[in-house]
Amino acid sequence: MQAASILAGDSTVLVTGFLLVVCMGLWASGIVAEVVTAMLFFAAAMLFKLAPATTVFSGFSSSAFWLVLSGMVVGLAITRTGLGTRLARSLAGRLSGSYTGFIAAIVTLAFALAFVMPSNLGRIALLIPVVLALCDTFGLEPGRPGRHGAVLAVGLATPLLSAAILPANVPNLVMAGTAETLYGLHLAYLPYLLLHAPVLAGVKGIILVAAIVRLFPDRMSPAATDASESMPPFSPQERRLTVILALTLAFWVTDSLHHIAPAWVGLTAAVICLLPRIGVLPAEAFGAVNLRTCFYVAALLGLVAIVNETGLGARLGHALLAVAPLEPGASAQNFGVLTIIASVFAVFVTANGAPALYTALAGEMSRASGLDLASVVMIQVVGYSTLFLPYQAPPIVMAMDLGRVPLRSATILTLVTGLASLLVVTPLDYLWWRVLGHFP
Repeated sequence: MQAASILAGDSTVLVTGFLLVVCMGLWASGIVAEVVTAMLFFAAAMLFKLAPATTVFSGFSSSAFWLVLSGMVVGLAITRTGLGTRLARSLAGRLSGSYTGFIAAIVTLAFALAFVMPSNLGRIALLIPVVLALCDTFGLEPGRPGRHGAVLAVGLATPLLSAAILPANVPNLVMAGTAETLYGLHLAYLPYLLLHAPVLAGVKGIILVAAIVRLFPDRMSPAATDASESMPPFSPQERRLTVILALTLAFWVTDSLHHIAPAWVGLTAAVICLLPRIGVLPAEAFGAVNLRTCFYVAALLGLVAIVNETGLGARLGHALLAVAPLEPGASAQNFGVLTIIASVFAVFVTANGAPALYTALAGEMSRASGLDLASVVMIQVVGYSTLFLPYQAPPIVMAMDLGRVPLRSATILTLVTGLASLLVVTPLDYLWWRVLGHFP
């Protein structure tokens, strides 16, 4: 009886592994639409009884799903009321220089907003409509490389650079929560920022700007950069939406005081936008929301949940740890190996799922490498913020959808920035850690 249970467990792990490879391969290659792959996952997981329905469909009850959905409603409101165009034209005069300066300003803005707004997906929802309006102002019409570059500047800068700010994204919070639960390890805001911001945000931001300018070269139209013409007065819809956004941002910034999750704040804002008289959108406008991305996020989170529940994630982790060349006293080698391990985990279980898996194995990694536990836990940030494919971070996928950027363009950029981060940012990070005294 016990042997049959073990065999059944092994077959479940094998099927889960096969489904993981198929789904990740289809999402990465774009052979079929992402929503088709999502539906394939739901159907296969239930047909083969890989996990209970509560696990398979757990993505629909996650805060990420509702934040994506509410973000799309708010983004639609910003676009349809004309508030995005107004904000863009007010910024146009300050950003009317070169295309390189335009991309650099977007990356800087995406990083700066992470200090006051705790949600990657919320920042995407606010920034993409404004950036698209800026592109229209500067003559970067749909289909232009510069438009794709501007959208991807928001899409990649938002999850990658915010990793340097402790409460600014989901992976950081998963890491901090798991480390505290398992090891009683408490992470402090300022030491974390000092450790990660100079290289992980500063150097990586420069690499991102350089990659976008090189891969998506374009020129802004001089005629389109003149934003001096007067804007019409605020419409009633714009005024109401401005109040809604201000209150939403205020609740996001003060979440440590009221403890209301960003997703539920965003969902409330979306509901208010759709209310008659009070809101700014007719209820029928919800039909314009692209639910494909929402289903994609739900499937991705459900797949990660199954990988963890079946034990496949733990098996992958221990298998990788068994062959990892960790040696006491070899700090540079250990730093690189642990960074790669975290990066590999992010490929298989996405950046949101990697911290839970990595942190659970941190004790073993600490003993094998001779590094202190806190350093081992912190090294993973360098790894899970090194992404190679868009599906690894839902914010990138959401930005692609809102900005109508082809999968091929996003994939090329994530591959280039991922490899550059691995080869340039990782060694520089190690040197910075040595300067701070973490390694002899």
